Amino acid sequence: MNNAHLHLLVNHLPFLALVIGSVVVLAGFLLKNRDVRLTGLGIFIFGSLTSIPAFYTGEGAEDIVENLPGISEASIHDHEELAELFLNLMLVLGIFSIITFIIEVKKIRYSNLFMVVCLLIAVASGILAGYVGNTGGKIIHSEITSTVRFIEN
Repeated sequence: MNNAHLHLLVNHLPFLALVIGSVVVLAGFLLKNRDVRLTGLGIFIFGSLTSIPAFYTGEGAEDIVENLPGISEASIHDHEELAELFLNLMLVLGIFSIITFIIEVKKIRYSNLFMVVCLLIAVASGILAGYVGNTGGKIIHSEITSTVRFIEN
């Protein structure tokens, strides 16, 4: 397994954690169940942590693909810039989720407001993850770019 394989293996974990964590937090609100909400926050924290290797394995993947024919340095750069923004937003989500977890456990006032802010950060992160994934896909998958050239027989 090389660095590109490792990057492809771990880069989906943060997005999955965003989706699953959001569903769990929303279920916790609907069920009025604090333990379910705390579980959702734990999933957000996990997703935040997995965004670190997802970002840093990208460097190794870049070293492998940057010299392949048809690979654009500009597309790699676009992906890397968005991925860095995504990493930072995920780290904010992780820190805010830890704070919210503590507030929720200690039953401090405004815990629901903090929980809603976590959900909003998660939604923003999920939208950004879509852009990151799309730019990553464009590096190798020319069929999703607007400049696909078809070979005529």
